[in-house]
Amino acid sequence: MEETFDEAAEVASVEATVAAAKSVRGKAAASAGNRNTLMGRTMLNFWLDTAMLVNFVLLIWTSTVVRFVFPATVTADGWTLWSWNVDQWIGLQFAVLCAFVLLVVIHLMLHWTWVCGVIATRYMKRRDGKKTNVDDGTRTLWGVGLLIFCLNIMGIAIAAAVLSIQSPL
Repeated sequence: MEETFDEAAEVASVEATVAAAKSVRGKAAASAGNRNTLMGRTMLNFWLDTAMLVNFVLLIWTSTVVRFVFPATVTADGWTLWSWNVDQWIGLQFAVLCAFVLLVVIHLMLHWTWVCGVIATRYMKRRDGKKTNVDDGTRTLWGVGLLIFCLNIMGIAIAAAVLSIQSPL
């Protein structure tokens, strides 16, 4: 009877050890998964920021070429640089600008939770002085609302430019 009790205790001890090892292994795997996710997000931010830097330098370069290398666009007809005329360079400049804006929007989307967290903790305190918790749905609505606001401001500015342009006499 005593041997059976010892064997049962030993089996229970082994099972507990195996369960603990699985639990530790599971936690380690989950931690590694979080680390891999974090590393993936870190690398994504690194490459996005690198692309933004390269794009920004390219934007400065094309703007400098259009502004300072070519003569004024009215008199630049027929001038070429590396077989591109001024209109093609202006088209390249606009394409680089659009790519930069797209990268900035992606960058903001990846950091939107942080932006909303800073706004909520710094500027949106409850009356009792405690921090305001903002859920994902509210953050998404803020983001969409801000995007709509910015697009409307840009549309109004473009409309004002179109309505205000004057042709030469």
